[in-house]
Amino acid sequence: MVPHLVRRRPAWLLWWQATCVPGASVLQRTWAGMSRTPAWGSPWGVVGTTPLVRRGSSSSSSRAAEVVLTHERYPVRRLPFSAVSEEDLAAFERMVPGRVVTDPQELEASNVDWLRTVRGCSKVLLRPRTSEEVSHILRYCHKRNLAVNPQGGNTGMVGGSVPVFDEIILSTALMNQVISFHDVSGILVCQAGCILEELSRHVEERDFIMPLDLGAKGSCHIGGNLATNAGGLRFLRYGSLHGTVLGLEVVLADGTVLNCLTSLRKDNTGYDLKQLFIGSEGTLGVITAASILCPPRPKAVHVAFLGCPGFAEVLQTFSTCKGMLGEILSAYEFMDAECMQLVGHHLHLASPVQESPFYVLIETSGSRAEHDAEKLSSFLEQVLGSGLVTDGTLATDQRKIKTLWALRERITEALSRDGYVYKYDVSLPVERLYDLVTELRSRLGPRAKHVVGYGHLGDGNLHLNVTAEAFSESLLGDLEPYVYKWTAGQRGSVSAEHGVGFKKKDVLGYSKPPEALQLMQQLKALLDPKGILNPYKTLPALA
Repeated sequence: MVPHLVRRRPAWLLWWQATCVPGASVLQRTWAGMSRTPAWGSPWGVVGTTPLVRRGSSSSSSRAAEVVLTHERYPVRRLPFSAVSEEDLAAFERMVPGRVVTDPQELEASNVDWLRTVRGCSKVLLRPRTSEEVSHILRYCHKRNLAVNPQGGNTGMVGGSVPVFDEIILSTALMNQVISFHDVSGILVCQAGCILEELSRHVEERDFIMPLDLGAKGSCHIGGNLATNAGGLRFLRYGSLHGTVLGLEVVLADGTVLNCLTSLRKDNTGYDLKQLFIGSEGTLGVITAASILCPPRPKAVHVAFLGCPGFAEVLQTFSTCKGMLGEILSAYEFMDAECMQLVGHHLHLASPVQESPFYVLIETSGSRAEHDAEKLSSFLEQVLGSGLVTDGTLATDQRKIKTLWALRERITEALSRDGYVYKYDVSLPVERLYDLVTELRSRLGPRAKHVVGYGHLGDGNLHLNVTAEAFSESLLGDLEPYVYKWTAGQRGSVSAEHGVGFKKKDVLGYSKPPEALQLMQQLKALLDPKGILNPYKTLPALA
């Protein structure tokens, strides 16, 4: 059915027509009659420049408009979805009264990723509170052939959480209730919109911790974490979300509520359907609630920050660490000297150890402080005595622990202040983890401002970042597909923990065989036959 043509041209429609027309100027994209209230959930906490940003403007009301539309920057065409009409808005208002956002100012933050590299032009955002409301919304959108972009905290790195065109934004921000927590089993049941840091506080008050910890924990939603299968800083100790998530409630594209919200540790009855949705990035269904197994809160936490003379020593220190610390080892992170320089220069954080080519952060978590301190002391004596480590510092109080962790967690922030950032998140065999950084420095030479490597060495996860004064097509051409081919040559993964989203969907073939991609497409067609859920993301476009 042809969408109803609006007789009156309301302000939100005029704004949408301006923002979605290729070539529209910044002035055209601001509708003079709109409210100037600040955008809710605004992610503007990071300062940086991108090739898509028009410099010289400081107005908060035009910050989103400074980022060029995704469909102008990338070769992507809008699929034949319906456009939102006034009748649709009226229907949504009946479903979620008072929670239909059409004000362009309020939509700004939700249309742009936090890295400010991609921007959609959605003209409506919906804020349901329950899975039933999500079900009503999706059932309606499925019938009307309206595309939907599920969105949590909008902290993703690959453009998966914002619209590409005018998809309806379905925000989980108000689905933020803890449903239950069992003090004996440590099983948490909560809605998808709960912020990770708030969940951490909730379970820590009950002597448990979340199995997941991220630098974006103050903003990211647990539903988004699950949808992207986020890794994070505790992966080494507690493993993947595929193991710690016990159950999910998911709303499918046609509005069907799939209630697999079990709290059982063991359930061997047929296919484990929840695993399909962990890491599916909102393309198969919208996660509305989760059941998560939380480990007991460690009684003793120690953090050591060490300097190493080379990457070979970083690897040997890791081997020694596993052998001597064993069951209390909870994190092993590394960063190179350029990371430390950037953190110092842009964030004014001081290194606690003497200058070194590489730095390692080791965290231990156990039940007895004396036992853990003794093991850690023996380990440090061993690595210092053998020359694997040249300098180090140890923290046991919470304040100093947070200070040491900040050196690692805030690298992304420091990079964003250094210029335009080309970001890569790859999995590699640990013995080859840093070779890619070395080869890229040689390959790029002075065309790159900085080429840095850091990440979760214990998981084989490298965060490779290249900064430049401004975006360069030629520099991008030297990086891609070289990075992906090099990674594939080591039988690595082009996405370790950030997901695929919009930016990596066309390089999935470097990590997955054609048969796997075909099966993924078939699963998508089965669960979302109209393709309305998070289109243009995760899977390569069909020929």
